[in-house]
Amino acid sequence: MSSSLTFTIAADPPARLDKALARDVPEASSLSRSRLVRLLAEGHVQVNGLPVTDAKTRVTEGAEITVILPDAEETHIGPEDIPLDVVYEDTDLIVVNKPAGMVVHPAPGSPNGTLVNALLHHCRDSLSGIGGERRPGIVHRIDKDTTGLLVVAKSDAAHHGLAAQFEAHTVNRVYKALVYGVPDANDPRLRGVRGTSFEAGNILKLTTHLARHKTDRQRQAVLFSGGRHAVTRARVVETFGQPAVLSLLDCWLETGRTHQIRVHMAHAGHGLVGDPVYGGKRKLNQKALSDQAIAAVQGFSRQALHAETLGFRHPITSEQMEFQAHLPDDFFTVLRTLRA
Repeated sequence: MSSSLTFTIAADPPARLDKALARDVPEASSLSRSRLVRLLAEGHVQVNGLPVTDAKTRVTEGAEITVILPDAEETHIGPEDIPLDVVYEDTDLIVVNKPAGMVVHPAPGSPNGTLVNALLHHCRDSLSGIGGERRPGIVHRIDKDTTGLLVVAKSDAAHHGLAAQFEAHTVNRVYKALVYGVPDANDPRLRGVRGTSFEAGNILKLTTHLARHKTDRQRQAVLFSGGRHAVTRARVVETFGQPAVLSLLDCWLETGRTHQIRVHMAHAGHGLVGDPVYGGKRKLNQKALSDQAIAAVQGFSRQALHAETLGFRHPITSEQMEFQAHLPDDFFTVLRTLRA
């Protein structure tokens, strides 16, 4: 059965009903402006007991608004019985450790076998609906061949709360990345790369804009005007080789753009091992590493990137939460071979 929400318009309302609704709807309802506009157009909004569908209708202070909330509709995406590594779950959200090779959301090139398909099967009736549709609420993504932690909303309220934290850049996301070379503040080459700087503790900071590449739509390109602002920081955790030719980094995101770590590290000249788009295969100094180590690096068939740490404030309880996911076997095996 549908439910309803009733509230009154506060003083000095905007001239249009849709704007007044967006301003005065109770925050606890977790109704986005786009959802309100859709409900209005579908005849689910009443002003003083009368249905209204015109978004431009004028509304006065004290007007009683009733919003009818239909039951969430079933999504067109099909549930699939795909195993999931669930790190945490409650009534509002779920944290999963995504494996390599899994796309997060269905798209023309990946219509099934995605994380959303798996979540629809796993969560089933515990999904209360996102934007009027019974589906998981995706608030961030990681690439198909990147592994690690993702948080997904199971309710509208959780979806809004998590999305607000990602938008405010308050979510803690730390990735492990295996890259060519060693980013160092004493490297004169790096000091000449636009958009790079170093902070205390030899932390590399990359500040650029990112946008889709003009000729290759599968790639992102670094820009300094236009596009979207992007900031990545990286710190060397471990180096490999004598002399050092590879390094393991902690990378953390201030922003979260498509391919951000991959394209930023490539821009700095420290592309990720195994990255087929930005890193490529580089010739390694055979005197610096053993034959086994070189073979392990060259045989790594995906970008060496793992979302290891995820921290956020629970959108309902306000509890601060943090999760960690161990490196997957293929990544760990390469590191073990390099250390040997």
